[in-house]
Amino acid sequence: MQIGEFQRLIESLYLARDRRRGADRTFLWFVEEVGELAEALRTRDRAALAAEFADVLAWLATLASLSEVDLERAAADKYGRGCPKCGAMPCRCAEAGAT
Repeated sequence: MQIGEFQRLIESLYLARDRRRGADRTFLWFVEEVGELAEALRTRDRAALAAEFADVLAWLATLASLSEVDLERAAADKYGRGCPKCGAMPCRCAEAGAT
């Protein structure tokens, strides 16, 4: 599944509800999911990691949709040609002393 397909799937499932909730409250749900991902990373629970990465991606897609951002296009525009700072692929920023 491509990022755009996933974003459209999440819109089909949840966009009406997410619009009623609004971006601010939806962002709070996203942050909660990031916290759950942090816990899964800390405990290294493989099943929880997969589930939490999926949840974080779903909430990110929802926020992008509420903000009228095509997540796939945004990612491709920013990272599709290499590092946004140095232009290299892989990034060479650290090699040049940049952070």
